[in-house]
Amino acid sequence: MKKALLIAGTLALATAATSVNAFEKRVSVGAIAGTTGFGGDLSWRFHENLALSARYTDGLDFDTDFEEDDVDYDAEFGLKASSFKVDYFPFGGRFFISAGAMLPNIDANVTGTPRNGSSFELNGVNYSAAEIGSVVGKATVADGTQPYVGWGWRSSHTEGFGFFSEFGVVATNVDVALRTTNGFENLDPSLNDDMRAEEASLKDDIDKLPVFPVALIGISYTF
Repeated sequence: MKKALLIAGTLALATAATSVNAFEKRVSVGAIAGTTGFGGDLSWRFHENLALSARYTDGLDFDTDFEEDDVDYDAEFGLKASSFKVDYFPFGGRFFISAGAMLPNIDANVTGTPRNGSSFELNGVNYSAAEIGSVVGKATVADGTQPYVGWGWRSSHTEGFGFFSEFGVVATNVDVALRTTNGFENLDPSLNDDMRAEEASLKDDIDKLPVFPVALIGISYTF
């Protein structure tokens, strides 16, 4: 009886060891498109439940406009980002949860024009467009190293072609810097104060959400 139990235990341990060792480490390379642009993706699944992944995206530009007081602002956005993260596959299959760091560069060149065509209203004060020129500047939504979390689906545990997708959020750090084309704010302290107040007002308008949504789809090959 003891001998039978010993044999059964040995077989169970051997089966468990075989199951643990059955997973093969795999590398996936892919092309992606999403809310931060177009680019490439690399993933190393070194464990049934864990993988390391990195990506870079660029090349997505779009224009938008918004109003602040009596000034119409045109914003030309450019988006690019790189990231490095750990993917956790809780069930050992396709679904994963992701956490890591992203280096986004999401900003816009901003140009303001007066709605009435002749004067700007900055911080409640009217300034002649003929005197100060145009209001231009830069609005930053996110840059530097920011935390990222997300989730998605990827067939990185099996060899061959496959589609993958991911959804997540990256923290923002909104900033706005404005100037006039004639540079009169450097000579007029009151205009300079009103420009800084206009920056703060625009920042509050942009900074409604503390995160930027990240959504992407891609195709990959797993070796």
